[in-house]
This record gives sequence, C-alpha cells and structure tokens, in this order.
Amino acid sequence: MVKPVFRRKSIGTKVSEEEYARLEALAGGRAMSEWVREVLLRELDGKQARPAEETVLAEVLALRTILLNAFYRLAEGEKLTAEELQSFIDRADASKVQKAAERLKAKPGS
Repeated sequence: MVKPVFRRKSIGTKVSEEEYARLEALAGGRAMSEWVREVLLRELDGKQARPAEETVLAEVLALRTILLNAFYRLAEGEKLTAEELQSFIDRADASKVQKAAERLKAKPGS
C-alpha cells in the first residue's frame, strides 16, 4: 500500500490583478493551487520542457531536416523543384513534434 503524502508547508506570493488574470488563463480552468504546485514542481525537477521550448525545438528540427535534404540534393548536382522542396517541408512538418519529444526524452535537462 502506498503511504499518503501529507502537504504541511505552503508557499504564498502576491500578484497584481493583471498578473492573476494571466496566471488564471495559463491554468486553463484548473484549480490555481494545483496548477501552481504542478508548475513549481516541474521547474524544481527540471525534467519537463516548457511548451515554448518544445515548439522552438520542433521548428529547429524541421528546418534542419529541410535544409539537409535540400543541401544534399544540391551538393549532388541535382536540381531542386518547388514541388520537391514542398515535399521536404511537408515531411518535416509531419514529424517535427514527435522528433522534438524524442529528443527531449533522450536528453533530460538539456
């Protein structure tokens, strides 16, 4: 049987009305206390990337994929049509989120 965790310590802070409204929007309808605890503990663990970090990594990986495919074709002396370039973009976009998630899981904290 799992022993229950008792939370006996609290952390408090003051925010402006505008800051509270912004935080409430980020909480997405969840109880503010639960959401704040989740955010603080995630930050403490440092293991989970923020959504913005995931998005940036996904876009960088997609751009890398597109450029490497295009440069390889050009280095081989082949011409690259607009349709072929669009297919590189489509393939990179289709897999960028999955690739970013895999990278983030493989190297936590980096």
